[in-house]
Amino acid sequence: MISTLLVANRGEIARRIFRTCRDLGISTVACYSDADSNAPHVHEADLAVRLPGTAAADTYLRGDLIIRAAIDAGADAIHPGYGFLSENADFARAVLDAGLLWIGPSPEVIADMGSKTQAKELMSAAAVPVLGAIDPAHATAADLPLLVKAAMGGGGRGMRIVRDLGDLPEALAAARAESASYFGSDEVFCEPYVERGRHVEVQILADEAGTVWTLGERDCSIQRRHQKVIEESPAPGLTEDTRRALSQAAAAAAKAIGYTSAGTVEFLLAPDGRFFFLETNTRLQVEHPVTECVTGLDLVAWQLRIAEGRPLPLDPPAPSGHAIEARLYAEDPAHDWQPRSGALHKIEFPDVGTRFEVGQRDTGIRLDSGVEDGSVIGVEYDAMLAKVIAWAPTRDAAARLLAAGLDRARIHGVTTNRELLVKVLRQPGFLDGDVHTGFLADHATDLELSPPSGRALLAPLAIALADAAARRATGPQPAAIPSGWRNLPSQPQVKRYRDQGGDEYEVRYRLTRAGLSAEGHPGVRLVSSVPDLVVLDVDGICHSFTVSAYEHESVVYIDTAGAHVALTPIDRFPDPAAHVELGSLLAPMPGVVSRIAAAEGELVTAGQPLLWLEAMKMEHVVTAPADGVLTRLHAEPGRQVTVGAVLAIVEPRRPDPKEQNT
Repeated sequence: MISTLLVANRGEIARRIFRTCRDLGISTVACYSDADSNAPHVHEADLAVRLPGTAAADTYLRGDLIIRAAIDAGADAIHPGYGFLSENADFARAVLDAGLLWIGPSPEVIADMGSKTQAKELMSAAAVPVLGAIDPAHATAADLPLLVKAAMGGGGRGMRIVRDLGDLPEALAAARAESASYFGSDEVFCEPYVERGRHVEVQILADEAGTVWTLGERDCSIQRRHQKVIEESPAPGLTEDTRRALSQAAAAAAKAIGYTSAGTVEFLLAPDGRFFFLETNTRLQVEHPVTECVTGLDLVAWQLRIAEGRPLPLDPPAPSGHAIEARLYAEDPAHDWQPRSGALHKIEFPDVGTRFEVGQRDTGIRLDSGVEDGSVIGVEYDAMLAKVIAWAPTRDAAARLLAAGLDRARIHGVTTNRELLVKVLRQPGFLDGDVHTGFLADHATDLELSPPSGRALLAPLAIALADAAARRATGPQPAAIPSGWRNLPSQPQVKRYRDQGGDEYEVRYRLTRAGLSAEGHPGVRLVSSVPDLVVLDVDGICHSFTVSAYEHESVVYIDTAGAHVALTPIDRFPDPAAHVELGSLLAPMPGVVSRIAAAEGELVTAGQPLLWLEAMKMEHVVTAPADGVLTRLHAEPGRQVTVGAVLAIVEPRRPDPKEQNT
């Protein structure tokens, strides 16, 4: 019997596991880095142990420190969550050697499945369909397109698509470097790349007695940079024969390696209906809540019971209904998915029914999040803020419920992918079940962030009126007289704002005896205004605008039905120090300089990679904007930079008069 459990992880998965432990009467221990000292998971645990440092390599990847923390805190078991050390066989073995209970499959199984090449060999021997590996040294044009993959990788790291043989050497080198950096091994391999393939996986549970449950399949095909964005269960559009075959293949894979605990067998489903083994994730998956919602099972609870030696019943519950999960990231899809950091002032989902709980098996929204109002989003770890899960009797109902729940959320402080998620969930192709790994690329035009329209265009006016109400409430004039009111006609009040894309908006309005008169907004009547709420009547229809401003933050946030806008008031007297030198390359995101590929004084060409920034498990390349000379380099490997910091200066090359005359 487990009495005290340490979770060797952070954020939402730590909170998720703690939730089940509270239900089961198990005491909890958190571990945390200095960057996470005020994180919600730290305060929710019964005990918490500090891991000195901020980098993952110094904290959450230090198995020796985590085991010592468990022993010192009196824990008798360790749950690894997902990511970090969850699929590290040496860590699992060290946990057992220390006399602690390991929540997961055996170290031997983890090692067997840790190498994708070795895992494929084992699955092939068990008659599970696999894609054959291709020796990159002997690849031909007939093998294209190819997918280069890290043998020890996951999460999209160390993966490159190659459509031209001439690009293969560079893709191999990049994949090897990334794999060595993230997984400690530069082993890579190639396999055929299946166009418009689907990522379909089967959730398994297995006990020590050899009973294996397959709990339906999940479709995880909506991805960006080979990383999942939207997952659902069951997978849409599969025939019953395909579902049955996937389940049988997953059970055969589990039995072939003697699997125990929760795990996932992942497959690539080709457009012609054939499927191939990809890998076995020897841990709990990020997307496990969709399976919990359609089965009513608490997968974490079953992990703990199996670790204690308890058997599974012979038959699993039959799934019912449909569940869809959306991953809310602090990132900017409009700018190459660059991660974003900073203070998260507010994250509020008014339609959420449960948090971290399995919930009832009919209809509802569940939220699993590692952050709360006031959390600071750093660059040290993953950019995911929350998982929002909707379940309903049908797929259409779940998609509509999830889209509406995301749309009504109030998220202030960091740019997120919320608008993209809502657009995907409402996209006709998605609703028809036409999902595949190239979905976002195929529908890029449909999913582009929309320019402000409708209610969003009224946001600048709403801010100006809220600001006037705030000044009226604190100013010396009588409260009954609105700010900007004149006894005689005068110049209009003028306010200017800039959105996050750099577009500027000017508001010109008057408040007179006749009411509001706003240029460019005929038919708009002011119903009421206070500093945090403005109600406007537009041609007889009332619209409410919630206005939020935060101390030490210049951005003002406006939320209304179907629109969420963040605007920065433009100072009438701009700071001249904001000017930067011509040719300056600014950091597009906060992060750490990971690599540099050029030196001062070097001639560079437009598009040439100069350096790489790494943040939140993502890497961004900074390229030369034009042909020229790299005159100054303000970066070095390992240096932490903030967004907007000058990284380098490229002086454009001036045309040679002799060349112009020839």
